Amino acid sequence: MASRSRNTQADRPAPPAPAPHPAPRPGRARRTAGPARRTAAAVTGAVLALTTATGCMSAFGGTRKNAADAEDVPAECAAIAAPGDSRSRQLRGMWIATVGGTDWPTDPARPAAEQRANFTRLLDTARAMNLNAVVVQIRPDADAFYRSPYEPWSSVLTGTPGKDPGYDVLAFMVKEAHARNLEFHAWFNPYRVAQDTDRSKLAATSPARQHPDWVRTYGDQLWYDPGLPQVRDLATNAVMDVVHKYDIDAVHFDDYFYPYPESGDFPDAATYRAYGHGMNKADWRRRNVDTLVQTLSARIHQAKPWVRFGISPFGVWRNKTTDPAGSATSALQSYDDIYADTRGWIRKRWIDYITPQLYWPLGDRAADYRTLVDWWSRQVAGTGVQLSIGQAGYRVGEDAAWRRPDELSRHLALNARYPAVRGDIFFSATDIAADRRGFASRVRSDHYSRPAIPPAPAAGSALAQKSEPPAPVRDVRAAPAKQGVQISWTPPTATGDGSGGGPGQATAYAVYRRDGHGAGCAAVDPAALIGTARDPGTPAGARLTLTDTTARPGRAYTYTVTALDRLHRESPPARAATVTVNRG
Repeated sequence: MASRSRNTQADRPAPPAPAPHPAPRPGRARRTAGPARRTAAAVTGAVLALTTATGCMSAFGGTRKNAADAEDVPAECAAIAAPGDSRSRQLRGMWIATVGGTDWPTDPARPAAEQRANFTRLLDTARAMNLNAVVVQIRPDADAFYRSPYEPWSSVLTGTPGKDPGYDVLAFMVKEAHARNLEFHAWFNPYRVAQDTDRSKLAATSPARQHPDWVRTYGDQLWYDPGLPQVRDLATNAVMDVVHKYDIDAVHFDDYFYPYPESGDFPDAATYRAYGHGMNKADWRRRNVDTLVQTLSARIHQAKPWVRFGISPFGVWRNKTTDPAGSATSALQSYDDIYADTRGWIRKRWIDYITPQLYWPLGDRAADYRTLVDWWSRQVAGTGVQLSIGQAGYRVGEDAAWRRPDELSRHLALNARYPAVRGDIFFSATDIAADRRGFASRVRSDHYSRPAIPPAPAAGSALAQKSEPPAPVRDVRAAPAKQGVQISWTPPTATGDGSGGGPGQATAYAVYRRDGHGAGCAAVDPAALIGTARDPGTPAGARLTLTDTTARPGRAYTYTVTALDRLHRESPPARAATVTVNRG
């Protein structure tokens, strides 16, 4: 994954199929970042123009209003059920890689204010694409994008390991993502320590400096030894520190467990002698990774039941030639080569979602995209684990197969044939912004012309809650405004700090629009969604407003509003409001 700054496919011994996220060397990343930033504004502008044609440009405002609490007011449309699940529900995300200046920050020497502005531009790109999630790398190399009691500040932020950037970077990122109603998935790399082997470059406070016996040199990088209990404890503590302190929506791992094979075996012979207890070495390594995954799953869900745990593994578990349960592919195998039993994690329901990196084109001889979508769809069936697909935006234009500007659009069209596929995450933010060969614009026009709500947990999922979805909003109003139509409503309850407080409480709102004069109480058409927005923290009795800037003069519209909780479970609708837009 782009989380690491390892050799690209052209620079290393090639596996039978493309390796996961290419992580350009830091120098290469800086050279390519400039053109990407220059094109981002133009591409985003075009996307925003498309959004105003079909979407809802939203901005919350709050006004005080004396009203009874929601608990004292009956539902306005008691006979109408909540919308429920549909194919309109999708996770749509992009990775924001921080290692080596891949996506952000591209230059640690720039002032913090400039860095923050660049980050919000990436978020605006996601919003303009009608995405609903960002996966942001906050522990790229055994370091932190926040003040951690366990690890030093990341050198990615300032250029100096351990140097305080002067603000809480993670708090800023989460707040800005939520202001745009983008889910924030905090992306951790559990074992990688450094991009080279010079330990003197590490911060003095780094556990890797303080405990050199935890660290192994492999290839041209430093790694923590996954077989050491102390290493697993460190990774667990680092993750749980963030879960407890920050309002994240998910914990995310990519494909880095044991390192990808280089020349020779990973140097953990002494650890194996101490802890292997007679197990086969490969099984022992898999058990070490399993232990971390299982432990984190339990602790995350115990601490905050609404925070999901997702993993984006290499796209092939095992080849059918190795294991009859594997896929009809001939590629590197995560089970055998990096000791990640991704299929086992699904079957044991240790994870809430899985996003395999299917970075091959349709018809690839070694690993056909359609073959892998079919295989992964069958793995999640009946488990409650949600499947989304990792898409290779970085490969567009790379060779003949990837020169088709519609290659990724074709991927999403194929996904639509598989009900188990609930969305896509694109690598990476810079590639989305650059829109090489128009691939991002094509995806948006073909598949993302309207916003989407992420799917709620499926029955059988570890996140399936017994609590009820949020109560409906009430007193929806729609009135002509200077720039379209202003829709307002009273939330079901006060939400305080905007966190929603967990399952069952309103965290965000969805606005639907029908043409013409519609019934006040009617079932919601999921395809009529025009916008969503996160609750900023509403005091009791306040009203929220959202402006639809796409409403056309002289037209009549009927607006419906629903509430969503942290797990995207949706309330029944309130009574709809109809308005005719002023002419001129």
